[in-house]
Amino acid sequence: MATKSAILDIDAQIEKLRERKKTLIVKSADRFARAATKSGLAEMEIADEEVDRIFEEIAARFRKGEKKGSGGASAAPRGHANGGAGAETEVSHDS
Repeated sequence: MATKSAILDIDAQIEKLRERKKTLIVKSADRFARAATKSGLAEMEIADEEVDRIFEEIAARFRKGEKKGSGGASAAPRGHANGGAGAETEVSHDS
């Protein structure tokens, strides 16, 4: 009988973790939606493929910063934003 109880406990934990995962995904989506709305991106007609590519570039910039340490994390995104590929993307959407 102890096995059934242990299995039920594990099932309950799995369900709690699934709910927690859903909550974290929703919070993350809300965060990015607010940023997109605030910056005006939500109103622009940008192809999904282009949005995916842009987010991949952003993620890569921050991943590079994580590997360099806390000092590099704040410097890397600023350096790219002023003259990197991200600036070219912004210009192409303005025309």
